[in-house]
Amino acid sequence: MHQLILLILLLSVSTQANSQRYALLSASTATVIPQTISDQAVNHQKFLTTTAKRAWLAAMSTRLKKTIPEQNERDDFLSTVYYEATRAGLDPQLVLSIIQIESGFKKYAISSAGALGYMQVMPFWVNTIGTDEHNLFHLRVNLRYGCTILRHYLDIENGDYFRALGRYNGSLGQAKYPNKVFNAWHERWSYPL
Repeated sequence: MHQLILLILLLSVSTQANSQRYALLSASTATVIPQTISDQAVNHQKFLTTTAKRAWLAAMSTRLKKTIPEQNERDDFLSTVYYEATRAGLDPQLVLSIIQIESGFKKYAISSAGALGYMQVMPFWVNTIGTDEHNLFHLRVNLRYGCTILRHYLDIENGDYFRALGRYNGSLGQAKYPNKVFNAWHERWSYPL
């Protein structure tokens, strides 16, 4: 009952952060978050089950070496990005591009609007689609939220990445943010899957 009242209040009063607004998630998307999310990275040794995944990890690891110098940390990070992105039906390189633009790969990044972590997730998402124990500074939690939210926006926009990225950033209709992400995607993270 408490959650229903909260949801009604949220729908009647728009929540904003840099014009980002909470949008009611579809039932299938909303069920992804309330589950317990491990705050542990995906084990990169278990991740390396196919030649294609090993090749992807090696290619992305080389590109991320200056940003995350420690090999095991880098491999855990990349394995988790790959897992959470593909789990949400997203291109892992797109997610890396968003992380580059949103936080510069800083785990504890906080925006001026209060967005948190790698994918700069607004805290209102925890209150509306998650549970209080979810810490947006945990790698896997942050990526699960960010990927789920982006997937939701892609669904709303019928696969239009430009508009979905605008919604994700709270700048729908403006080209600056989507173009930054597209440039990072094509210039640094492009990789054939």
